[in-house]
Amino acid sequence: MPRSLLRTALLAVLATAIVGISAHASTTSPASGYRVLSRWQLGGTGGWDYLSFDAQRRHLFVSRGNRVLVLDADNGKQVGTIADTDGVHGIALAPDLDRGFTSDGKSASVTVFDLATLKTVAVVSGTGKNPDAIVYDPSSHHVFTFNGHSNSASVIDTTKNLVIDTIPLPGRPEFAVADGAGHVYANIEDKSELVQIDSHTDKLLHTWPLAPCHSPSSLAIDTAHHRLFSVCDNNLMAVLDARDGQRVAMVPIGDDPDAVVFNPATSMIYSANGGSGTITAVHENSPDQYRVTATIPTQRSARTLALDPQKHRLYLSAAQWSKTTKANGRHGIVPGSFSVLVVGRP
Repeated sequence: MPRSLLRTALLAVLATAIVGISAHASTTSPASGYRVLSRWQLGGTGGWDYLSFDAQRRHLFVSRGNRVLVLDADNGKQVGTIADTDGVHGIALAPDLDRGFTSDGKSASVTVFDLATLKTVAVVSGTGKNPDAIVYDPSSHHVFTFNGHSNSASVIDTTKNLVIDTIPLPGRPEFAVADGAGHVYANIEDKSELVQIDSHTDKLLHTWPLAPCHSPSSLAIDTAHHRLFSVCDNNLMAVLDARDGQRVAMVPIGDDPDAVVFNPATSMIYSANGGSGTITAVHENSPDQYRVTATIPTQRSARTLALDPQKHRLYLSAAQWSKTTKANGRHGIVPGSFSVLVVGRP
């Protein structure tokens, strides 16, 4: 079915699919008053994907084609570059190891760098094709890459900087998270599923359906309450129990999301919706009740984001869309318009 028709059909069941949303809570929330505070104009060439935030050093890592820009999160000034990360998608941080790891999609490798000096210390080759999402698991001290063209996850030993295992997956993986207790979870985009992996045995434990959520991209986790948040292409966020995969709630969000974060200090979930040019702010009233509290205007194309847990701010990569589209149907980008948006309270 064409994507537009599929989306229409799935949205038709939205009224009956959405469960676990409270209609009786107060209208105030920690997201009240959120807006775009500033735009850091960075320009340059190349595409972009995920961002990561180093709370200890207050560094923001921004993927940018063949490099990672490192910004001071308080003023937007560039303080470093992780170079030679061809086709970089994600940046995983391991504060306990003082290491960072980038998934270099075009070279099927991972760049390892020092969080303090920002210098490259190793390049790990031999992942699956197009490593996309990347996550550090503090329980096993392993890094997992999720390989979009191989339907697999590669496991990296961080002491040896070597790929030590490959985990076959039931479809094309997207974003992943670790619970810190021996499990890693990942969305399976083309099957609308979510998988649970044992991070110590490197075995696939469970595959859970996300329907009616279609084409899930990003994923976040509330480890205290064992809740997973998957954002999907058909304007829905699925909430699952991380212990058994049971569906807890379906929450409406904006169009074309590609990032979601959970702030445990405020019990807020934020979905970045690039097609709508918005952030959907959702409050976790309880582990089983969720409420959309705000729709925050951002900018069309701003679909990936990172959370500053100290100042409760959000950082989003974006660029201006041109009037033309490419052969693949994607929007063209106005040259030099790449920027990072800072969203929060004044």
